[in-house]
Amino acid sequence: MVIGIGTDILEISRIESTRRTGTETRIFTEHERRQASGRDSMLAGDFACKEAVAKCFGTGFRGFRPIDVEVLRDELGKPYVVLHGAARTLYDELGGRSIQVSISDTKELVIAFAILEGTDGHRQDDLS
Repeated sequence: MVIGIGTDILEISRIESTRRTGTETRIFTEHERRQASGRDSMLAGDFACKEAVAKCFGTGFRGFRPIDVEVLRDELGKPYVVLHGAARTLYDELGGRSIQVSISDTKELVIAFAILEGTDGHRQDDLS
């Protein structure tokens, strides 16, 4: 059952500022930075995905940090997330079973979508 959904859109050019200000290491894991190989479009997609995951939790980045949501790719390039620290704790508290993510981009923009599926058969917004 779906617990939450999230989406985010981002201008790729905004990632450049993370390099200039030195915040890149507080946002992206070493694996994410290596995987991106200097491609701002990939880091932008990762960041948008982190935001989408935070939104599907229904909290935004409250109680956990962007680096707690790691965005990786499988051998075919399909993105997936690995949760760490407080993000993993929140996922468990919400009854999370899986998070499905998708990332798309254009020359200037990236968009990401996340779906949080749960194990307990109820939706977070279920009023019954």
